[in-house]
Amino acid sequence: MIAEERLGRIVEMVERRGTASVTELATALDISESTIRRDLDKLDQAHRLVKVHGGATALEAAHLTRDLTLSERYGLHAEEKRAICAHVAPLVGPDDLVYLDAGSTVEELLSHLTERRARYVTDSVSHAMKLAGRGFHVSVLGGELKSATESLIGPDTIATLSRYHFTIGFWGVNGITPESGFTSPESNEALIKQLSMEHTARRYVLADASKFDSTSLVGFGPFSSATIVTCGDVPERYKAFENVVEVPR
Repeated sequence: MIAEERLGRIVEMVERRGTASVTELATALDISESTIRRDLDKLDQAHRLVKVHGGATALEAAHLTRDLTLSERYGLHAEEKRAICAHVAPLVGPDDLVYLDAGSTVEELLSHLTERRARYVTDSVSHAMKLAGRGFHVSVLGGELKSATESLIGPDTIATLSRYHFTIGFWGVNGITPESGFTSPESNEALIKQLSMEHTARRYVLADASKFDSTSLVGFGPFSSATIVTCGDVPERYKAFENVVEVPR
């Protein structure tokens, strides 16, 4: 088996199971555990999976327990994210004060926004730079920079956020269930999400279908607190909810 084929089979096995141990992978592929460990290093560096102690986890599964870096998120459900963002971008009007959450789905939204008369506020340094580069009126919240997601957190962020009353806002999410609501893996970021939603009149959570029936570590809003705009294979039970809007790919 050539190396590239072996790497592809490792990724396929991990994605199918969610997680796989070094021993399981070595047995299935009939190669040494030391070779598997080297392969996992390569795949982790290429952001095709996440190497963990004793094995590997699929990127989607890892997203529930920790924040993936922006580079790790690129390519995950890209078609669905584009469809969602193309649908919601026209909701922004010239008089809006818009809140933009950090994360890769809202980052996709940036390229679809066309309303330059609106004012934009974000906790993401990278979002702010991209919008400013396109000539948009954008403010960035103060605070401590979290490198993995390039977002701002902490007391200064909270203090600045509390002064705003947004007319419309957009958020990403790691997990959604009717029972647990909207969830995220990190408490500091979850608090910023929660507070910004509480200060926004029209709230939209942008989530591809993989986020449904998943629960991350920290809640930041009840299921009914926002309109959920989604795309993909949405589980049947969510189709009856009035706040779930499906858009085609």
